[in-house]
Amino acid sequence: MKQELHPEYIETKISCACGSTIETRATKADIKVEICAMCHPFYTGKAKLIDTEGRVERFMNKYKKK
Repeated sequence: MKQELHPEYIETKISCACGSTIETRATKADIKVEICAMCHPFYTGKAKLIDTEGRVERFMNKYKKK
């Protein structure tokens, strides 16, 4: 590898707005994020899928066996 070409790979802390922190290695010292897997609605199971236009029902009616 060439010298002074690659960034330094250091230990860092990733902190979320919800308060959780993750220790890992990266090229930046401290990383702050707004949302993580601990507070994201999709991963916590609080997400609600809403089918406002009835697409799923139309699909099921179109391809159901007669």
